[in-house]
Amino acid sequence: MKKSLIALAVLSAVAGAAQAQSNVTVYGVLDMAINNESNGVGSGGATKTALDSGVQSGSRLGFKGSEDLGGGLKANFKLEMGVNADAGKSAQGGLAFGRAAWVGLSGDFGALQFGRQNKPVFNAVDSIDPFETGIIGGTAGDSTSATGLGNLFFASNPRSDNTANYTTNNLGGFTGTVAYTFGEQAGDTGKASQIGASATYAAGPLSAVIAYNTEKDKSTPALNLKHTFAGLTYNFNVVKLAAAYGLVKADAGYSPNGKVDNRLWMIGATVPVSAAGAVIGSYTQTNDKLVTDGKGNQVALGYTHSLSKRTNLYTSFSRIANGANANAGGLAYKAGVTERMFNVGIRHMF
Repeated sequence: MKKSLIALAVLSAVAGAAQAQSNVTVYGVLDMAINNESNGVGSGGATKTALDSGVQSGSRLGFKGSEDLGGGLKANFKLEMGVNADAGKSAQGGLAFGRAAWVGLSGDFGALQFGRQNKPVFNAVDSIDPFETGIIGGTAGDSTSATGLGNLFFASNPRSDNTANYTTNNLGGFTGTVAYTFGEQAGDTGKASQIGASATYAAGPLSAVIAYNTEKDKSTPALNLKHTFAGLTYNFNVVKLAAAYGLVKADAGYSPNGKVDNRLWMIGATVPVSAAGAVIGSYTQTNDKLVTDGKGNQVALGYTHSLSKRTNLYTSFSRIANGANANAGGLAYKAGVTERMFNVGIRHMF
């Protein structure tokens, strides 16, 4: 109750400021879906049907704005809280602003942001994945789900606290981002620190991105967890194609993952079928190189239909088939399990 009252007081104060300043925007997303997941029957298999929040896009309430400081310089901020709308609770483990909380400056030099924000590698994955890391089997309060590529790729949180981020302005279609996360561990500045970077090229129908992130262990900074990602999309108008490849590696002893050596690739497509509707599909394969028969394959198919600029209906289905020693998916209780997921939902943006 105390946390709820504090959060309400903070939101009320920010909302009051938003009303007083025309350059502050209040926005949000409410996304709800009936979601069914099954990984077989008998011998420990499980089936779950639930009303979930944040399946296509994470439900949220946000505040963002800027102040013109003159000479092309602006001060910017963003506060965004995740919401488990099915239960009226805060997402991201109950954080007040778990999706974003940063302040910064922008101008001819680019943009600087300081605070909690997406890692560059997460933004890269989200820009390439036809499902935008969402749609089916959504984990409430997160921005990744079992059809979205992010669920199969990330071995850690896609956001980072205590982060300084710099992004260049558009330079002939190229933009770059570098980020440093302060570990804030006494006695060793390297412990729990992170370094991330991405480079993007976008021109006409083509978009391509490469990204990297390394995280040092909280106790032993010589141990690292590394994510590497490359992807591209090409829009032919009648179909938008996507392809991606990723690596996830962690040193032996890294906490809490231990040694990791996973490879992932994806091909996907978005096909407009009307002015309001589009069919989305992807095939993704993961491969745990530390074990034999460690491949997991996912086929996903979805449809989204816009009722207006701010409201749409969606549905999707996916099937994950795991090798004998692979365990990709949400409900998979052991390696080798095949998982199926289906949902129907509605999303409203304001």
